[in-house]
Amino acid sequence: MLDDSDDIHPLFAGAPHTTEFKKLRKRIVRQTREAIEQYGMIEATDPDAPRPKWLVCLSGGKDSYTLLAVLYELRWRGLLPVDLLACNLDQGQPGFPATILPAFLERMQVPHRIEYQDTYSIVVDKVPEGRTFCALCSRLRRGNLYRVAREEGCSTVVLGHHRDDILETFFMNLFHGGRLATMPPKLVNEEGDLFVYRPLAHVAEADCDRFARAMDYPIIPCDLCGSQDGLQRQQVKQILDGWEANSPGRRQVMFRALMNTRPSHLLDPKLFDFQGLMRKSDQFEESSGDIPVLR
Repeated sequence: MLDDSDDIHPLFAGAPHTTEFKKLRKRIVRQTREAIEQYGMIEATDPDAPRPKWLVCLSGGKDSYTLLAVLYELRWRGLLPVDLLACNLDQGQPGFPATILPAFLERMQVPHRIEYQDTYSIVVDKVPEGRTFCALCSRLRRGNLYRVAREEGCSTVVLGHHRDDILETFFMNLFHGGRLATMPPKLVNEEGDLFVYRPLAHVAEADCDRFARAMDYPIIPCDLCGSQDGLQRQQVKQILDGWEANSPGRRQVMFRALMNTRPSHLLDPKLFDFQGLMRKSDQFEESSGDIPVLR
């Protein structure tokens, strides 16, 4: 990989030249490209039409920095024919360092929009004491990001959720929601006018952490939800950490399972026609003529 200032985007200026970091960077780029291709995230457009524009949501955490950098690298390599607009939603959290991201994006020469909406006060006011903020906070944040995407002419909202986020959501739905579901890498919003992509779907959280810290990006913690104790997601994360410690590679095995479902071996009659299931002998009996015909 070329790291000279004339050959690479400023987001990669000063990247470590160690073999370990180069392997890490190559792995993240490869896994992101795989997800983009596997889930059809690049829209087929008229060659004469403007290029699609993605709104890349930047929280200031390790995951969103990794997302922004890898998308710019794919663009630089000619593998991502889209325009990118970084967006940070300043939610009015007390003590939020509001100048860090604008200064960083200016320095990195990244087109961006900083949107201020005081959703923090709404969340604190509406959520009963002892309840977690995540659900309402996420809903308000998503609504504002959809609005910004429309205002900026973006066709897609891009989020920094990684493999471990997807696994944790699956187990939260399993343990607390009574359903087999998680965050898909690609979906259409409820209004039907915007795509939502998660290009880091195959990337491990630990890799995002190592990458962002190696690049010395100015990481901003989320004090709103991170300050609450007993979050269900934290409990699930601890369970997964325990499994991974006892059996390294367990997370990746479970993630592969999400990509290898067998509806006939589950219990949902909406996904598989159990009532219509027939034995071969039943199919022979229902066939007409001298030669049995299998359906």
